[in-house]
Amino acid sequence: MRAIKQSVVQEYINQFANKDVYIHLETTNGAYASHFDEKAYNVGAFIRNARVNYQHGKIVSTNGSYRVGLKLDLGWVYAEGVSDFEVDELGRLLLAGHDREGRLMVALEISEKPFTHEAEEDEE
Repeated sequence: MRAIKQSVVQEYINQFANKDVYIHLETTNGAYASHFDEKAYNVGAFIRNARVNYQHGKIVSTNGSYRVGLKLDLGWVYAEGVSDFEVDELGRLLLAGHDREGRLMVALEISEKPFTHEAEEDEE
């Protein structure tokens, strides 16, 4: 992954607009929080292979990281805190944000084909 270049990521977001696509979205502080403070709450959200068709998407700067929003017919999907991206060999847009220690905090991925199960090595 490499640091987000807003105009480049915006172009990729635009390429998926008005198509049936699959998203993977997760946020987590994982078990990280409770390892350092036993009173801390472990929070997270996870959705995989939600099929959506967004009208338009937008990436905006938010004080050192970015928020990506996808406008659906009946609402929005958004991820805040992303800082890195890549387009993989299958043409999927992968966006992620990490904490200071490099641990994943948020991920938003967009694909024209469903994502396979995490345990599967071959995504084709």
